[in-house]
Amino acid sequence: MAPDTSASPSPASPSPDTAVRVAIGADHAGFALKHHLVVTLGDLGFDVIDLGTDSEESVDYPPICAAVGREVVEGRADRGIVLGGSGQGEQIAANKVDGVRAALCNDLFTARLSREHNDANVLSMGGRIVAFGLADEILKLWLDTPFEGGRHQRRIDQITAIEES
Repeated sequence: MAPDTSASPSPASPSPDTAVRVAIGADHAGFALKHHLVVTLGDLGFDVIDLGTDSEESVDYPPICAAVGREVVEGRADRGIVLGGSGQGEQIAANKVDGVRAALCNDLFTARLSREHNDANVLSMGGRIVAFGLADEILKLWLDTPFEGGRHQRRIDQITAIEES
């Protein structure tokens, strides 16, 4: 079977010429993981847009997650990351922004499929669920996995049509 050429490009690892921009945001429960991932992303050569929060003081996550989603949809970021205690609420909030396809990925299998099949553009993880080492693996896999396109593109188009109706 011939390779599908309709797949969207993956930011993958940045090249020396073009740094990939990643917007990231977290509530208080995801703050420690966000701080860790900001360092990881920087070490990997990504440009990071940190949208907060900046401490473990209690804060509501919906505005932060929506801001991350808007950065991606409006083209100021290539991908987004939202973090909280479980990642569930953060994923839901980000997905309220038209054009966001946020995926909760607390394991490697889900991270890979969220990119290959769903062209997820925002990654959500739970800071109270995922340890730093696993979070690094999930992040790298998610950033490096391209969208397969093909039959999956048809489904993404249907999701977009639902948003527009």
